[in-house]
Amino acid sequence: MRIGAHLREDADPLATAEELGIDVFQMFVTDPQSWKKPEPNPHAAAIRDSPIDVVVHSSYQINVASLNNRLRMPSRKAVEQQAAAAAELGAFGLVVHGGHLRDGEDAKAGFDNWRKLFDRQQDKGGFEVPILIENTAGGDHAMARTLEAIDRLWAEVGDFDTAGFCLDTCHAWAGGEDLVGLVERVKAITGRIDLVHLNNSRDEFDSGRDRHANLESGHIDPSVLVAVAEAAGAPVILETPGDGVPDDLAYLRDAL
Repeated sequence: MRIGAHLREDADPLATAEELGIDVFQMFVTDPQSWKKPEPNPHAAAIRDSPIDVVVHSSYQINVASLNNRLRMPSRKAVEQQAAAAAELGAFGLVVHGGHLRDGEDAKAGFDNWRKLFDRQQDKGGFEVPILIENTAGGDHAMARTLEAIDRLWAEVGDFDTAGFCLDTCHAWAGGEDLVGLVERVKAITGRIDLVHLNNSRDEFDSGRDRHANLESGHIDPSVLVAVAEAAGAPVILETPGDGVPDDLAYLRDAL
């Protein structure tokens, strides 16, 4: 199992990954709060050549499900651009949140928009890396909060070779999904888990709040988190508070 962490706003994430002794790291390729096109990374060649794997997390404002053209269209473009930037780094995927609709909007249209993302890109030769759709924590109109929603989403995108899945434990907990046996239930829908975001939660079950905690300090039993990591059989990324990441890595390595 390859274990690592998200390295936030790090000028040289590969050097930090080497210092931490991790097998895989997650990074942004642009300001996660903006629509800026990614710039060439000065460390791209070193990252590509390193034995340490890399995965890219997309910027947060992306919402390809949206029915609002002014949000959906730039979201599609941003996914295309950031997937290309991820490929330049040799990344094994681009993580994209499931997105959401507004009150009163038709959920079917949102799921259709996810299918159109892949359809339109296929006309351009497809995405350069897999798009790892991540389950989300809150919102009554989220595209990937519940297993029912993920099932509807996968009915639209599951046939595309570049559609993958990222399971976030804090998001699932906050979204009201029992973590015990969750891996099996997800795989029964998607057939795959390509990446695990292993995070504890600062909030109680089904809170709808996305606030990560270090592995041994949240409301989720740490042994349950370990069981999820073991069952998924996928690379594990910690998105826990930065000061506690070394301890989280040590705990997880020992537990596994």
